[in-house]
Amino acid sequence: MVLKPTIPVNPLGDISLLLKGMTNTGFQGRKLGESVEIWSEMIKDPDCTILLGLSGAMIPGGMQKCLVELVERHFVDVIVSTGANIFHDICEHTGVRHYMGHHHVDDGHLFSKGIDRIYDVFAYEEQFRNVDRQIADFAGEIAPFHGSSAEFIRRYGEFLLRTHPEGSSLIGSSVRESVPVFIPALSDSSIGIGLLMARRKGVQVEIDQIADVDEIAKIVEGSKKTGVIYIGGGVPKNFIQQTQVIASIYENRQEGHAYAIQYTTDAPHWGGLSGCTFEEAISWGKESVQTSRAQCFCDATIALPLVTAALITSGIMREKAR
Repeated sequence: MVLKPTIPVNPLGDISLLLKGMTNTGFQGRKLGESVEIWSEMIKDPDCTILLGLSGAMIPGGMQKCLVELVERHFVDVIVSTGANIFHDICEHTGVRHYMGHHHVDDGHLFSKGIDRIYDVFAYEEQFRNVDRQIADFAGEIAPFHGSSAEFIRRYGEFLLRTHPEGSSLIGSSVRESVPVFIPALSDSSIGIGLLMARRKGVQVEIDQIADVDEIAKIVEGSKKTGVIYIGGGVPKNFIQQTQVIASIYENRQEGHAYAIQYTTDAPHWGGLSGCTFEEAISWGKESVQTSRAQCFCDATIALPLVTAALITSGIMREKAR
């Protein structure tokens, strides 16, 4: 074994060089730098389909523009998200804002004022309910509807681009760049609340979550290689991970995702999915022993802007999302 010395990171210069330098340091700084290198490998690999799992309050936390850049620069091909993130994305597109607040506050007082709190971010409950109603109205316009969450969100993204052309959103950009957005637990969000409101009015709208499983599995089965990036964990992570198991059931041997990155603050010894390691996933066939992988234990609202900026300033380019 030949040991490489650590090199003190140089804080000068552009951020891509900073993150590259961090690969020669230690701890989570090194992992953050390594994640940029692995993501760059995915982008450069012409055979790789890149899947992004998105959980946590990323849109309320101000990460929307980072995610839009990833889509518009074709650094991701498929998105699997919590319903909450996409709901808040819809809100921002239509002018419903999230506000800087504080985590040390009287929540009873906030409730009396109709203000919702997401740690240190505030929003107005009545504005959210207006968006719930808009979702219900949209469901009425497309009814009867029966299809995957990706198809529903594609049609909603088209609706936003048509009715609010001045707005910007992750799903709007995803429609333009033909990036499917799956929400495997769509009912666990305000989008689900909006669709419930529509159903109670007699609107026929059915989100087929098994169609979600089939559609994303076929994307993976049709890819020579896959790379995965997880912001947090939860349902989006396992929904993507299980595609390799499905491929093996149907004898479409993918042999695990070829590349894997995760940004999480969870830890494996608590038994939660968000903290389980890629090494553990090897035993399931979701990753392989050869998988290029990095798990960075870091708040995603710190990691995502740094990594996105590093990818952009590196000058790396990619054709239309695959």
